[in-house]
Amino acid sequence: MHTMWKGSISFGLVNIPIKLHAATEDKDVKFRSLHNKCNTPIKYQKVCPVCEEEVKAEDIVKGYELAKGKYIVVDPDELKALEGEKGEKAVEIIDFIHLSEIDPIYFNRSYYMSPDGGAKAYGLLRKALMETEKAGLAKIMIRSKEQLAVIRVYEKTLLMETIHYPDEVRNVAEVPNVPSSDNVSKKEIETAILLIDQLTTSFEPDKYQDDYRNKVMDLIQSKQKGEKMVTAKTEKPTENITDLMAALQASIDKTKPEKKTTKRKKTTKKVADSK
Repeated sequence: MHTMWKGSISFGLVNIPIKLHAATEDKDVKFRSLHNKCNTPIKYQKVCPVCEEEVKAEDIVKGYELAKGKYIVVDPDELKALEGEKGEKAVEIIDFIHLSEIDPIYFNRSYYMSPDGGAKAYGLLRKALMETEKAGLAKIMIRSKEQLAVIRVYEKTLLMETIHYPDEVRNVAEVPNVPSSDNVSKKEIETAILLIDQLTTSFEPDKYQDDYRNKVMDLIQSKQKGEKMVTAKTEKPTENITDLMAALQASIDKTKPEKKTTKRKKTTKKVADSK
């Protein structure tokens, strides 16, 4: 399993070296965007609309937009200094809570945590969480963003789930057209409860699948068997001329008359004069 982050968990004086691994993966069927004329994959380039040239990664800076067209430029080193001494290598447990106290709307992404040499300390935290039936509430820096996270036990493995901060969850009172009261009869609610009881079952995740994705893959496989695959054309090499003077000079060189043609004209003139 690919390691996407290395650091340590700390709670009190206990320090546990760990690795993070993505617990979930995106199974969406991914398509490339092709030019329908030649079946070549489309490029997406970062281009400055004023300079009319492609911009390299090292030439890009971060800017916070205060107003339309007005920015405050922030240097990456300035942001790095704000991370503090622990930076992006520490998961600090700040509280212990009951998991049931967190509404699912707060949950974001899940990561498996494996020990990176501290197996005994890893086992200690796992056992303590299982015995107390609690979860650790922690903070972690991932990709220059401070995340709030919950650390709990999932099938004998420590699992970290990043959660949203309260100000990242939109106010439910702003949802439009929600009725303030339930205008239903007793018979209607009894019928609805009966239907719910009939459809109630134990959650077995393996019996659910993405029907649409399966149909898309069946379509692709049938096309692969019955149709010829298209092939992208080879990209033509292009001259990368960004300097204005270089572009002008290149244009002049291409339109210059050949020297041989000039010599022929002079020779023809001498013959005419001798006559």
